[in-house]
Amino acid sequence: MHPLIQLKKATPIFVIASMLACFGLAPIAQAVSPPPDGGYPNNNTAEGEDALFSLTTGGANTATGASALFGNTTGNDNTATGSGALVSNTTGGSNTATGASALFANTTGSDNTATGAFALQFDTTGGSNTANGFEALFDNITGNDNTATGAFALESNTTGNDNTATGSAALVSNTTGGSNTANGFEALMSNTTGIDNTATGVLALESNTTGNDNTATGSAALLSNTTGGSNTANGFLALLSNTTGGSNTANGFEALESNTTGSGNTANGFQALFHNTIGSNNIALGSSAGSTLTIGSNNIDIGNVGVAAESATIRIGTVGAQTKTFIAGIHGAVVTGVAVKVNVAGQLGVAPSSKRFKDEIRPMGKSSEAIFGLNPVTFRYKKELDPEGIPQFGLVAEDVEKVNPDLVGMDNDGKPYTVRYDAVNTMLLNEFLKEHCKVESLEKAMAEQQKENAAMRAMLKEQAAQIQQVSAQLEVSRSAPKVADRNY
Repeated sequence: MHPLIQLKKATPIFVIASMLACFGLAPIAQAVSPPPDGGYPNNNTAEGEDALFSLTTGGANTATGASALFGNTTGNDNTATGSGALVSNTTGGSNTATGASALFANTTGSDNTATGAFALQFDTTGGSNTANGFEALFDNITGNDNTATGAFALESNTTGNDNTATGSAALVSNTTGGSNTANGFEALMSNTTGIDNTATGVLALESNTTGNDNTATGSAALLSNTTGGSNTANGFLALLSNTTGGSNTANGFEALESNTTGSGNTANGFQALFHNTIGSNNIALGSSAGSTLTIGSNNIDIGNVGVAAESATIRIGTVGAQTKTFIAGIHGAVVTGVAVKVNVAGQLGVAPSSKRFKDEIRPMGKSSEAIFGLNPVTFRYKKELDPEGIPQFGLVAEDVEKVNPDLVGMDNDGKPYTVRYDAVNTMLLNEFLKEHCKVESLEKAMAEQQKENAAMRAMLKEQAAQIQQVSAQLEVSRSAPKVADRNY
């Protein structure tokens, strides 16, 4: 037997024997006459030595068994069946005790039901408790509205309220914790002061002590949890190893089984997030989803096992298992930004252009001249790809591969699949820039030639003017008449 469910009190028979011995020293008194042998005035029924021994004005009580309801004076509507049942009750009413020493210490508590030897034995003023089973609610003193069904269920409860324990040793260690529900063998067995916990299943939340607001459904669910709070585990061994982690949700067989201190995780599916230990804020959906993750955080794995220590990663689907992706809300949606690419591993992202991501940077030179060997074509995709048969313009991957294999993307079988049009565009840009440089050089040369021609024209024009001036002077000198010297 588990050490927590071993008997912790002296055998109540000795207590009863001592009490009866004390009564034996007192003056002989007779509570009812003739001695108990059936029904009595005021709707009382007593059967057994010293049953209803102290009754005065209480009514509608039923005591069956030696010393049953022994101390009751004015309490009403009590039913005690068994030796020492409700032996200490004085004014409490509407109690039902069935079993040796059941509700043994109750004095003024009301509306309690105890079925089983020593059930609710030490309850004094607690009310509206229900205990069914050997030593169920054994230590309860003033706790109210508790329900214990099963041997040792809520055995140690003293002042805790609104607890429900169903199953052998369920909530056996609870003392002051309240609003807990335990259904199953040793469910919430170690809980002492934790509140608002719900455990359904063998060993569910067995180690919980002060953790609050936990829900465990399934055999050994949240088994190791001690102080972690706001966890939800549904499934066999779900959150099995969790100790202090909080705000985790595990739904499925062995979901989050290895988690210890990780918090804020959500696992839905068989063995989802199975190996996670201290990682937090992970989301896994699907059978074995995120099961490879160990210490990483902020991951989302849907239908994917994930990668051990990675963080801040989203993985959807499994390579080879899914071959097509359809996402609504993209086609026709207006958005600005940069182009998204996908690599051979299926990772989405944006190709960086910063030099900090690049090595061996050098001019493209003549490499771009390969585009002169490309053969642009028009075509239509096959019906299964494009039922509308929209005219397309582009290149054929097999033809491009013959010119430059670096311009072709291959499929998983190593066959030509697509053309790297972005690379082709860059090569076109390089050729354009080269031609642009040639044009600029030619224009510069032409400009220089034009300057030279203009200077030549100006010089020739100036020379022509000079020649014209000389010619004019000569013409003047030829046309002037000669005058004879009169003195000659």
